[in-house]
Amino acid sequence: MISRRALWALLIVFAAAWFCNLGYRHLVKPDEGRYAEIAREMVASGDWVTPRLNGYKYFEKPALQYWATAAAFSLFGQNEWTARLWPGLTGFLGVLLVFFAGRRLLGPPAGLYGAAVAASGALYVFIGHGLSLDMGLAFFMSACVFAFALAQRDEAEPETRRRWMLLAWAAAALAVLSKGLVGVVLPAAAVVLYILVERDWKRLARLHLLSGGILFLAIAAPWFIAASLANPEFFRFFFIHEHFERFLSREHGRYQPLWYFVPVLLLGILPWVVSLLPALWRAWARDAQVRFQPRRFLLLWCAVVFVFFSASQSKIGSYILPMFPALALLIGAYLASAGRQIALAQGAVAALLGAALVAASLLAAAHFPTVLELLGSDRPSQFYAGYLPWLLAAGIALAVAGAVSAWFSLRERLVAAAITLAFGGLAWMQIAFSGHETLAPAFSAYHIVQKIRGELKPDIPFYVVDTFDHTLLFYLGRTVTMVAYKDELAIPISWEPRDFIPDTAAFARAWQADREALAMFSAEDLAGFLKAHPVPMQVIARDARRVIVRKP
Repeated sequence: MISRRALWALLIVFAAAWFCNLGYRHLVKPDEGRYAEIAREMVASGDWVTPRLNGYKYFEKPALQYWATAAAFSLFGQNEWTARLWPGLTGFLGVLLVFFAGRRLLGPPAGLYGAAVAASGALYVFIGHGLSLDMGLAFFMSACVFAFALAQRDEAEPETRRRWMLLAWAAAALAVLSKGLVGVVLPAAAVVLYILVERDWKRLARLHLLSGGILFLAIAAPWFIAASLANPEFFRFFFIHEHFERFLSREHGRYQPLWYFVPVLLLGILPWVVSLLPALWRAWARDAQVRFQPRRFLLLWCAVVFVFFSASQSKIGSYILPMFPALALLIGAYLASAGRQIALAQGAVAALLGAALVAASLLAAAHFPTVLELLGSDRPSQFYAGYLPWLLAAGIALAVAGAVSAWFSLRERLVAAAITLAFGGLAWMQIAFSGHETLAPAFSAYHIVQKIRGELKPDIPFYVVDTFDHTLLFYLGRTVTMVAYKDELAIPISWEPRDFIPDTAAFARAWQADREALAMFSAEDLAGFLKAHPVPMQVIARDARRVIVRKP
């Protein structure tokens, strides 16, 4: 198959390719700024129980990733690389998890192919290099379902089964601490569904419900108890508002049609989409030689995740990420027994997609004004112009990798074909994602903060008037006074209004009373504000979207 030395070489190259650009891009709003800032404030305040954003209580998500990022900040400093280290690390470990579990559940070839798919799937790579909570959740949920599957193998001895089941319970607890109750509800649903489908009632006795439940509570419960004791508002907001009301209502403005995740899945599994449907079909087939059916269980797990989030009234593309490690393993198991025709088709499709991206980039460059008009974008044209060379390079990388993979396939070198396509899939996403830095001035406060770095003093008030940018707080390294606009902090502000200023008239009075002060406006709002409230202001920094002023 492949030598141990070659595996170690692949691991080293993969690690370098995976981690190389975590810190290349500046943080963008909203998620990256939000989660970096909560961790920064945790370090600054020393309060590791109550997460806060701009000084206000922030209970939308549990604290595990905040702790991990805050620890990284404390050890390695506060920067973009350490801010993204947790999703990057859990994404990397998730690939190794697919390799490890795949070898034991479905054989060494399946583990290797599955790891190749996981390492290069478009959605997985994308989420693994951005700062959100989804990759940590996906890693621990995948660890839970893989550990369950390893525990339930027919050949597993009782003590081995107990250890794997305890690991599954521990992983479920960490998943809950990553993003909430879905961390245990969805794996439990998959287990129950498998038992019902297989009518394998004896499986219930192998779950170690008592010892596993105690371990789960020992890991997951302490923070929830501490947060509830320190904050009376926590229980209702977190468990009722953020779980049941979010799932059942459209108040978060994330409603999408029932079929929304179908294109997300098809695009997210690129460049392996050719194998998707055959792998799912084969996963349902029963292996008559064993009682526990790992492929069928993993397929049911993928179905539970897909159906659950499709039924939700709140949808974001990253929500189905937890199914991708298991899906990658199912595709890997299929590829391990598929012939060269499938490998050749995958390489050819990847080459065609890469060529299409190259052609689209060149066409967009040749007809740039028309493209901007079609996009209907209000962002400066130079941002997109700077991004096109990156898309061109990404398309070339995918096209070349697809062509080389197809060439290997023709020569029956199927492992080389898969590894080549995997590195091509990783490379084109890394290049395209890195190029997003050319758009950063429209999405990040980094650049405008650099313009006023010499004006910043910790004791000078900084107001943000009728707007909000999550990255501003992180790059300022401090909290700000919000004026008129509450963004996502409306409920936390109602709990403790603190220094929130409800309208621009009150802000004008506060500005007049200050000896020194800074404020940020949306670029289109400043003139209207000064017309209504003619107070002294001097512009010290401006970009296409924002303007920062100081009191003369």
